[in-house]
Amino acid sequence: MSATRLQLLSHRNVPLLSRGPNELLAGGGPRVRKLTSPTLSSSSPGRALSSLSATRRGLPKEKMSENGVLSRAKVLTIDTMNPTVKKVEYAVRGPIVLRAVELERELSEGMKKPFSEVIKANIGDAHAMGQQPITFFRQVLALCSYPELLNDSTFPEDAKSRARRILQSCGGNSMGSYTASQGIDSVRQDVACYIERRDGGVPCDPDDIYLTTGASDGIVTILKLLVCGEGATRTGVMISIPQYPLYSAALAELGAVQINYYLNEEKCWSMDISELQRALDEARRHCNPRALCVINPGNPTGQVQSRQCIEDVIRFAANERLLLMADEVYQDNVYAEGCQFHSFKKVLFEMGPEYSDTVELVSFHSTSKCYMGECGFRGGYMEIINMDDEVKAQLTKLVSVRLCPPVPGQALMDLVVNPPQPGEPSHDNFIKERTVTLSALAEKAKLTEQVLNTIQGISCNPVQGAMYSFPRITIPEKAIQEAMDKGQEPDMFYCMKMLEETGICLVPGSGFGQTDGTYHFRMTILPPTDKLTILLNKVKEFHQKFTQQYS
Repeated sequence: MSATRLQLLSHRNVPLLSRGPNELLAGGGPRVRKLTSPTLSSSSPGRALSSLSATRRGLPKEKMSENGVLSRAKVLTIDTMNPTVKKVEYAVRGPIVLRAVELERELSEGMKKPFSEVIKANIGDAHAMGQQPITFFRQVLALCSYPELLNDSTFPEDAKSRARRILQSCGGNSMGSYTASQGIDSVRQDVACYIERRDGGVPCDPDDIYLTTGASDGIVTILKLLVCGEGATRTGVMISIPQYPLYSAALAELGAVQINYYLNEEKCWSMDISELQRALDEARRHCNPRALCVINPGNPTGQVQSRQCIEDVIRFAANERLLLMADEVYQDNVYAEGCQFHSFKKVLFEMGPEYSDTVELVSFHSTSKCYMGECGFRGGYMEIINMDDEVKAQLTKLVSVRLCPPVPGQALMDLVVNPPQPGEPSHDNFIKERTVTLSALAEKAKLTEQVLNTIQGISCNPVQGAMYSFPRITIPEKAIQEAMDKGQEPDMFYCMKMLEETGICLVPGSGFGQTDGTYHFRMTILPPTDKLTILLNKVKEFHQKFTQQYS
């Protein structure tokens, strides 16, 4: 049989032959192996195929069902699926959250529980916890979604003008059309202006801005660019411990090497250059470290890094030739006195050309956090600094595969970076709503720290920023042993019992990583103050009862 004939049959899904690496010609075309079996002849392809076993032909094996009928096995099974996907874990929506959903259903069906509702304090979903959206943002999005409302006199003129500008940037004046893969040009220009204002005039090129489907999309995209090599040359990425599980999940899926560096809990979860050096030196024995990820303000730990710390980290990255990834989605969430958000880009450029012309930096922002809390719209951006031109072309190609980020998310991102200005009709109300939201978060951050630190066996660092506390908990030895007997991490055992007895859904610290021998949980500060007070008191009662039970 000719090679052409074999190719034609193969393309018609006739599984004649496997094509392994040894069957590739240098020129890239398929090589047909010489066939010696007399049953495989050009005159009888059907008989030749039937003589091969299903396994050799690449077909799933058939198996006998209970009623005696042959059933075909699944093509995709747990054994034949992508092995890296099975390594992915995401604690924020892990087993405890699944059980919380079951408990909600059981309550709705009238089943009796020791509590009347499930309080989900496991995730930074602001609106789900009662935070109110910003009126101006929703007005403009409503106008963009249904342009007939532009004739409605109840909408302020500045909202209408913003909506018209966004719609004019969309094909057919509709948010239902695709945009440029990098994002709407006018929105990227507004993002660039925002960054320049934020950073005190440091220049920003709109061409360095990529709009993304939330910050997570941008982070995973950059990791895809980074990961390469095999064995000792495989890409390693440094991530903080405790960490946001997006990073460990993405690295597992990409088959990269996760390099853990530990934040210093005794110093309010600060970064330590000596710890970065330790982690890097150890990693270089078995992989090729290429990037350093920093979350500031921190998730799950709520710290705000000082300017000096950021400068030290930049100098470290420069000396060790590491690409910096700065996750800055909580940049408006700074509460503690004496703390201030410093963008990595601003500090980088203040350090002078020695660093600003050489250090490769990618920073990320989102519409999901801060005072907006618009998680569901999936809006975000990333800014790339000092990226190689050829790599940047590959990045643009890569994002084009997904066509474009959600257009409502792009529109919302535009409003975040270009809110109502002084003198415009919506400005005063915007400032009022923004201030109320951030002030309430600051109060709840302080309340959470204060109450948790009154509980014997729980210690909580100040919640300087972001939306979470990450207290350390003391678990009695008997409870640790029972957890191990059940094959659970002790803090998972603790949090699951809390859920079953109180209805409070938290995330165990083991899902974020922690120093050996220590235990924590992450809890959001997002519930309304009255509900947060109830939650904290329930945590206190549970911990006291748990400690007594296992002492």
